Parts: sequence; C-alpha cells; structure tokens
Amino acid sequence: MLACSPQRRVRELLSAKTGIVRLPEGTIPIDAGIVLPDGAHDLTITGNSTTLRASDSFHGAAVLSCHNCRGIAIRGLSIDGNRSRLEKTIGLPPSGQTFASFYSNNGLLFTDSSEVTIDNVIFREIPSFAILVSNSHRVYIDRVQIANSGSNSAKGHNNTTGGILLEEGTTDFDVRRCGLTSIRGNGIWTHSRQVRNTDGAIAGNTIHEVGRDAIQVGHATRVQVAGNHGLRIGYPASEIDVESLATPVGIDTAGNVDASVYQGNRFEDVNGKCIDLDGFHDGTVSYNFCLNHGRAEDHPWGQFGIVMNNSNPEMESRNVTIEDNFIQGTKFGGIFVIGSENIVRGNTLDRINLAHCPDNSARFGCFFPAQPGVLESGIYLGSRGERPAPARGNVVEKNVIRGWRMKTHCIGFAPGVRATDNTIRSNECSDE
Repeated sequence: MLACSPQRRVRELLSAKTGIVRLPEGTIPIDAGIVLPDGAHDLTITGNSTTLRASDSFHGAAVLSCHNCRGIAIRGLSIDGNRSRLEKTIGLPPSGQTFASFYSNNGLLFTDSSEVTIDNVIFREIPSFAILVSNSHRVYIDRVQIANSGSNSAKGHNNTTGGILLEEGTTDFDVRRCGLTSIRGNGIWTHSRQVRNTDGAIAGNTIHEVGRDAIQVGHATRVQVAGNHGLRIGYPASEIDVESLATPVGIDTAGNVDASVYQGNRFEDVNGKCIDLDGFHDGTVSYNFCLNHGRAEDHPWGQFGIVMNNSNPEMESRNVTIEDNFIQGTKFGGIFVIGSENIVRGNTLDRINLAHCPDNSARFGCFFPAQPGVLESGIYLGSRGERPAPARGNVVEKNVIRGWRMKTHCIGFAPGVRATDNTIRSNECSDE
C-alpha cells in the first residue's frame, strides 16, 4: 500500500521542520523531488545505508532541495540520479538566468539558505549538478563522492553540469576532501551574474576526468584553492564544449577575482591550460604542479601553463604573484603575462613547446599574428588579453626555462612591449 511504501515514509520524515531525521535503510525510489519545508531550521538528516534513487518517471528540480533553510546538515547517505534514463540534452542557461532555476534533475539544491552542511554523501549518475547552492551562506561540503554525472548539449558536448556549483553571491563556503570522477562539465566551481561569491576554500579535493574545468573560481573574492589533485582534465575530448570555445583548465578563473590564492595544487594530463587567470588580480599563484605526459598530439586542446587575461571590464591584470610553480610538458608556451606590477619568480618550466612551433605551424596552428612569437616562448610579455594591457612594470626573475629552442625563445615580447619597461633578470634558459 502507498501509505506503507518506503517513499511515503521518507516524505513523512522529511516533512519535519526541525530536529533529527534518520532515514530508513535500503534503496528508495523517488518519483518527484522532495522539498524540505520552506524555512526549515536546525535539521539533521542522516542515512542508514540509505540510497535515494530517482525513479524512471522522476521529475523535479532535485532529489532533495530546500529554500530559505537554516542549520541543515545532510550526512551519510547516497543519491542515485538514474542518469541513464533521465538525462536530457540541454544547453547553457541564458545569461540572465541562474543555474538553479534552469537545470532540473539535480542531486541536492539549496537556495537562499544558511549554515548548510553536506558531509559524507555519495552521488552517482546525476543528470545535472550533484550539488547546487545558490545565494547561500556558511556552506560546508566535506568528504563528498561524485561519479559519472552531468549531461551534454544537443551536439554531444558538455554543458558545465555534473559537479559542485556555488553561485549567485554564496559566501563563507568550504569544499574539502571530496572525490569527483567522470564529470562531464566542471568539477568544483563558483559562478555569479552580479554579486561576487566571497570568502571560500576549495581544498584537498581529488578530481579525475572532467570534460571542462577541474576547478573554476568565477566572480569571487577571497577564495583559497589549495592542495587539490586533478588528473585527465579535458577528457574525453569528444565532450569538450567546442561551441563555447570552453578550453578545459586545471584551475580556471572568470569574472572579477581578487585577494585569492591558488597554492599547492597538482594537475596531470591537462588537455587545455593548467591555470587560467582571466579576471584574476591582486592575488597569488604559487607552488602548483602541472605535469603533462606524452607528446603534443596526445593533448589536442593543449595550450599554455599559466595564462593571464582581462575579459571582465571591472578589473585590471595587476599585482599578481606567480611564484615557485612547476610546469612540465606544455603544448605551446609556459607563462603569458599582461598588465603591470606582476611578479613572475622562481618558476620551473620544463619541456615547453612540445608542438615545436613555429616549425610545425601547419600541423598545430602555431600562427598567431596579433602577438607573434607567443606560442613558442617560455614566458611571453603580451600587449593585450581580451582588452589592451601592455606588460609594463613587471618583474620576471630567477625562472628556469627548458624546452624546444628555449635558449633563444626563453622570454618573448609582443610588439610595443619593451624589455626595458620591465625588470628581467637571472633567468636560466636552455634547449631540451
């Protein structure tokens, strides 16, 4: 009888607005998203070898969601999104719409909430985001496992989904010790249309095989990205979002990001860029490792090690310290610098320019007329990113640069950028 069904029992238990809820044991099919009472507070939900599994007829924003909640803790359960039956091809949301309002079939969804804890929860086969948090505060995500999640566009390319997204001015967040495997879109990331995400940490996570970015810090301030390990970023290559030119990145940056630190992260086999600093300023990138094995053709979307850019008009590329990083096996150059008052010091760049540009221009597309020489240089001081920002007043010192013809292409300059406008000293350059 319906009244005695496990699903009915779970819904009754989760109608509580406060207190402690212990879910029943076993795999429980869910036909429609379970919405916690609006304004629920001081509520702890724990599993007992419990799996909430979206049924073949499931519909809803998420398996479990809450709006305007406070003091919610979810611990020790599993969520199965039944992606093989429920996945729908869908593109990216329009620019004026939140991800939370656009995507259905998520795992957990919290909006306009505070003091949210998600601990030791397992997600698998989620069609959209495993965890989506929007405009919320004091969010703690720890020891979460996510596998085989995310969906594609109608053209078979990833639409950013699958991992953990914190959006729309989420503050005081902490994502630690999580493991993500086979995610079609981004692994762990922040995004916002207007109000920046603030005061967060993404630390000690392991991300294995994602089609987009392992980690992205989007439109944020005071975020620490530390001690994360990523492997096979931008794979499978067939699912890369070519329509959006979404080059996969180990740590990506978007919007306006400042007062942030990317430190002690390690990425292996990145089919794209190791660290993209598009919008990053007044921050530090240090002690990161990027190791690409194999040949240039093994990474068809391979690019640079570390790249600065300035797409967002609210920022300027300045006061960035790039120090003591180890970059090995880039398809093209090592570090691209624009703007002013940046420090590039003590980095080791090894096996740079695997494509052997410009010799293999026909094969690898080495020709870049706007800033000639950029693809074959170890460190390149550019004239612009998305907007003009000639490299001036920067310090480039004590770097070790090895690779294809690096003795002569060690440090390059865009037209109009002069070495004398920057401090260039004590760099070691050698061919390999």
